[in-house]
Amino acid sequence: MKAFSIHREAMKAGLHGVVAIVILAVLILIGSRNLSHFDAALVGYTFATLFAAFGITYRYSMWLQRPPTAMYWRRGWQAFFRKRAGRRNLVLWLRRVCEDFAANLFIFRRGFFRWAAHFLIMWGCILAAAITFPLVFGWVHFEFAGDGFDTYRANVFGFPTMSFQIDSLLGFMIFHGLVWASFLVIAGVMLAMRRRMRGRDALAIQRFGEDFLPLIMLFAVSVTGLMLVVSYSWMHGFAYEFLSITHAVTVIFTLLWMPFGKFFHLFQRPAQLGVAFYKDAGKSGEQAICLRCDQPFASKMHVEDLIQVEEQLGYCYEMSDGPADHYQRICPRCRRVSLALAQGIAWNKA
Repeated sequence: MKAFSIHREAMKAGLHGVVAIVILAVLILIGSRNLSHFDAALVGYTFATLFAAFGITYRYSMWLQRPPTAMYWRRGWQAFFRKRAGRRNLVLWLRRVCEDFAANLFIFRRGFFRWAAHFLIMWGCILAAAITFPLVFGWVHFEFAGDGFDTYRANVFGFPTMSFQIDSLLGFMIFHGLVWASFLVIAGVMLAMRRRMRGRDALAIQRFGEDFLPLIMLFAVSVTGLMLVVSYSWMHGFAYEFLSITHAVTVIFTLLWMPFGKFFHLFQRPAQLGVAFYKDAGKSGEQAICLRCDQPFASKMHVEDLIQVEEQLGYCYEMSDGPADHYQRICPRCRRVSLALAQGIAWNKA
């Protein structure tokens, strides 16, 4: 029965992954006007992105089907759409998005350099993705405006938008957007490497595949991208073909590895917002009373949900005797006291 359940979950997750690929492929066809604005030289990036979309969706679907995650996911949405709290929750959502995601303030509380590393890497990657993927998919392309060769027009999904001079400050900022993103990522990687090599807390628990490899890949993608700019700007295209292949290999490897490594937490992190609303609902709702000391210790909703999840996972914490029918209905302090008393009794008997 358990094997069948795992097979069913995998089939469901695989179907979600295929749907994600189909949706992305259709968007590429539509946004590039039937591939008329699609650069065939970037087909490797496109297939790597499609694979990454499948892998990320598959793993996310499997993660959401785990009993603890499914419970948090369902309760989070229920807490967000609670009656009489819709406007307040919307304001809280906007504030948490700005504070926790845009500014990473929850990391700032743990240290400035740790925050700076995360902040620089995050915004560098966001800027790079916002530029790279629309260009690779053909959603954005540039063409000459008018009869001259000094003005470009940006087209989004085939629709003309703004025009700008090639030699203008705006043109310089746009065409060097990936350069600025690389500078941010490299600075963040250096700060993260410094902590990984000097921080005693990091040295004790870090692993190469989970901690160093993501930083190495980000550094390789950024440096090889900058070397391309150096080659065609100041070296008259020297070794440009070799550098372009090297850069493509680093980017494609990063995309293929993304669903399986530490980068996956980028897609898990937004679900933390639902956990925050779940905690808010628990604080404002009925509290669980310890059946041993008669003191409140957690939200009743959380305790009942925890009991349900433990049953789904096959854990049995029911109690046949004592003041409570289940171990989770006793507060943590009383659990420690009960454990100490039980150990004392066992010791005296021995």
